[in-house]
Amino acid sequence: MEEAAEPTIALADVAGTWSMEALTEAGDSVLVTYEMVATDNTEGWTITFPGRDPIPGRVISVEGDSIVVEAGPYESALRDGIMVTTRSVVRLQEGSVVGMFVAHYETTEPDSVLRGQQRGTRQQ
Repeated sequence: MEEAAEPTIALADVAGTWSMEALTEAGDSVLVTYEMVATDNTEGWTITFPGRDPIPGRVISVEGDSIVVEAGPYESALRDGIMVTTRSVVRLQEGSVVGMFVAHYETTEPDSVLRGQQRGTRQQ
């Protein structure tokens, strides 16, 4: 059995407030903007869409160069009245936060999963 690699990223590395963009999977269009608050521990992480209350985030793991964060279920910022749970993988790249996300919508429609990219810059 292989041991997990020692993390090369620490929660303290990303602690702060980030201006985030969620993009299409191809990364060619911004779907939504939001603010992410990251702390130096697993408590207190949030995402906040414009005009909405903060949504608590749960740090699932810190491995290698990546932090996995889950949020939800909460009302989607893209699909009115639909609940969604998101799982994001973030890493630091040249001072920015970058990564991928998967959104699972609580619907029976064929498009119940959305995959995309995300990027963010630290607020001053």
